[in-house]
Amino acid sequence: MNRVSRYLLKHFSELFSALFFILFFITSVIFFIKLTAMTAIIKMDFFELGTLYIYLLPRTLVYTLPLTFFIALCITLFNLSKENETIVLFTLGYNPKKIAKLFLTLSSLLSFVLILDIFIFIPISKQLNTNFIEYKKVEAKFNIKANEFGQKFSDWLVYIEHSDNNKLYTGVTLYQIKTDKEDEKLIVATNADIENEKGILRLNLDQGKIFEFAKDGIQQTDFERMHINSQPKTAVGAIQSIKEYWNGVYTDTKRAYDLSFFLLIALFPVVSTLIALSIGVVTYRYNKGSIYLEMFATIALYFVFTTLVSTWFAQIAPVIVFVVTFLLSYIIYQKRIRAVF
Repeated sequence: MNRVSRYLLKHFSELFSALFFILFFITSVIFFIKLTAMTAIIKMDFFELGTLYIYLLPRTLVYTLPLTFFIALCITLFNLSKENETIVLFTLGYNPKKIAKLFLTLSSLLSFVLILDIFIFIPISKQLNTNFIEYKKVEAKFNIKANEFGQKFSDWLVYIEHSDNNKLYTGVTLYQIKTDKEDEKLIVATNADIENEKGILRLNLDQGKIFEFAKDGIQQTDFERMHINSQPKTAVGAIQSIKEYWNGVYTDTKRAYDLSFFLLIALFPVVSTLIALSIGVVTYRYNKGSIYLEMFATIALYFVFTTLVSTWFAQIAPVIVFVVTFLLSYIIYQKRIRAVF
């Protein structure tokens, strides 16, 4: 790598680092606000919120890194044009083709890293995130409180006299109404506790009696310890392998859309490199304020195009969008850069 390349990368890396920190912070705040909204339904402490935030990091990077790369490259080249340094570089023989080759190599490496993130880390983190939330929902759903009526555990109405912070209960009464298959039942127990094993809850009762109200009379059964299991509708699922997870794109339209959309966001650095050169390398006397409009218009159009095509043709959207946008960026680059400089 020659001195000019190092000079360009130095300016680019400084701006990239600053912009990445800003965009990452903004994106993190948005995701964190969404997470804190869950505390209205699920009780979580700060450590658990931090755990969920870590699960969201792979997706956060997919959004922030491509945008940071594009914006940093546009502004870096524009600042060099503003100081007439690009003209000096061209005069010394470092033409736009060499600049394009340098940053296309860099953008390709970035896109490769993001694609690895999409195929490896996102499936794992998304499943862990979903399972963690379902686990907390189950835990919240069976948060039985003392001296309150109308609480349920599975098909049983539950009333308890006292509970502590460790979910140990005393003075427990359970009632099950009569059904077509079972008679009316009443259970009283001295003590009880709840275990949560991977989303399957078990109510453990100690020192109690079971009263079954049948047509021919009342039957009483004493017990020292009894277990009542409950299988929630939203049980915590098993973690699929990466291959199993992405094989779902053939049957699950939502997963197919996610893969298509994430891939196109990951490929945005490659697609947008020539556009960034076309926007950033200018004659400053005639192009003072249009850079920001063109920059954000490019981002908006790409995201809209990506969203629409991924929705309509999820299976082939990455190929369509990548080819079309790269050809358009090459045409714009030829007209605005190669034909002028």
